[in-house]
Amino acid sequence: MIKTNKFCPNLSILFLAFLFLASLKISAQFYNLPNDYSFSLLTEKQLAAKDSSVHSGIKPYIHFFSDKYLHVADTHKLFKFITDDPVLDVVFVKHVITVKPNNQNFKFTLDPVLDVNIGNDYFDSLKTQTSTNTRGFIACGYIGQKFYFETMFVESQSIFPAYISDIVKANSIVPGQGRYKTFKTTGFDYAFSSGFISYQAFKNFNIQFGHGKQKIGNGYRSLLLSDNAFNYPYARFTQQWFKGRLQYTNIYASFMNLVAASTTPIPNAERLFQKKAAAFQYLSLNISKYLNVGFFQGMIWQSGDGRNRQYLDLYYFNPLIYSNLGKYKLNNKNNLLIGSDIKIKLTNKINLYGQFMADDLSNTKKTGNGIGYQAGFNYFDALGLKNLFFQAEYNYASEASYVSPIGSLTNQSYSHYQQNIAYTLGYGQELLGIVDYKWRRWNANIKYNYQMVPLNNQKIYDNQLLNLKVGYLINPSYNLNLALGYTYRNQNFSNFKSLNNQTNYIYVALKTSFYNLYYDF
Repeated sequence: MIKTNKFCPNLSILFLAFLFLASLKISAQFYNLPNDYSFSLLTEKQLAAKDSSVHSGIKPYIHFFSDKYLHVADTHKLFKFITDDPVLDVVFVKHVITVKPNNQNFKFTLDPVLDVNIGNDYFDSLKTQTSTNTRGFIACGYIGQKFYFETMFVESQSIFPAYISDIVKANSIVPGQGRYKTFKTTGFDYAFSSGFISYQAFKNFNIQFGHGKQKIGNGYRSLLLSDNAFNYPYARFTQQWFKGRLQYTNIYASFMNLVAASTTPIPNAERLFQKKAAAFQYLSLNISKYLNVGFFQGMIWQSGDGRNRQYLDLYYFNPLIYSNLGKYKLNNKNNLLIGSDIKIKLTNKINLYGQFMADDLSNTKKTGNGIGYQAGFNYFDALGLKNLFFQAEYNYASEASYVSPIGSLTNQSYSHYQQNIAYTLGYGQELLGIVDYKWRRWNANIKYNYQMVPLNNQKIYDNQLLNLKVGYLINPSYNLNLALGYTYRNQNFSNFKSLNNQTNYIYVALKTSFYNLYYDF
């Protein structure tokens, strides 16, 4: 339901102008690259060496401008070996199914999505063996030069380490993967789907409709919009100007609170949950080939009424960044969050980056203002060693950040399915470091997190996590890996020593990785 009162007609004209862009016919393919962190490092390395028309602050990337970006993803195929055996090709090199007629105007690929792993937490008093059994598929393709599509479906049964199981039960969701049913006595049965269609309307204008996630920022975490939470319906409009130096993105999405949608539920009908609309604007500007700055506005619109009816003013559709800030401010029932980010390219190998976030500057809460900031750096081919990657990052978000401005913990909070849609921890401080090395098809990754979480400006607990992983890339076309991993976690509570806990978890996994899962909390 849309209310049209108090809307400036000039904004309607601007919105139409925003959608109508005259330009040339596109000649390059376009696609979205997988968001998996380790998979994308080679792409990030290539983009770090490109000129100022590359915008790395919003993901998934959309490649639709020039042939020089068309083959960025092919760096993942440098590891393939020559074979004349079609079976070995499918196992080690190619997509499982590829349909590509000679006219080159159509391509379709189909691949499995797998995560089969077993492990054990040796600090768990129950000595429960952990496991995950994920099966699914991903299909994608393009038709002509302007239309791309992708769809994925995944079903899983998991028995997690104790610290993850506790979070799943407390929040009624599997992190990043939605609601669940009980599996056996201690496990979880869950499934999710994602997909989108992408249309290149003009040379400098791309339209996407889908069900998935977006991420804004150059860091491992994002304080503005992350891929931490569950998938959601969205529409994304992306345009570039001035030879690619300016990129502007509008995202409209629908989020969900896991509370009853209606005060009078329908008998014998499946339970419905409360919806809330969201709108995001992101302006990315390459000032020079060494400096990129971005500006962000996010808004969670007031949730549905007692009958789950969503009342949307036309200001919700307003595409102009920061214009709603003047109308609603930062502590309105329509929850606004603003921010910015920066990336400085010191060399073709070293980038500095950072973010700033402001959610509430009224300073009327016991916990103070809602602010956050991030600082970090990336180092590619570190110390002169090819494909050695270093990253260090510091994140801070105050306790007043992301919460609902009208008092409820969930109604207007910056959240979806009980998870923050920005900073994974919600609030607190975090220092993390990552080392990643790739040699031929072998890879090794080390990640360390130190986290400190407060309550009323007093420390509740600190948390240390160390993740080690060694893997072998079986097939780069759909990122099939065999990995051996180890996770150490030590959580210390300041005033409740009985709650202290440790995790000492070893696992082996056969996995295709297309998306990020954040279990480092």
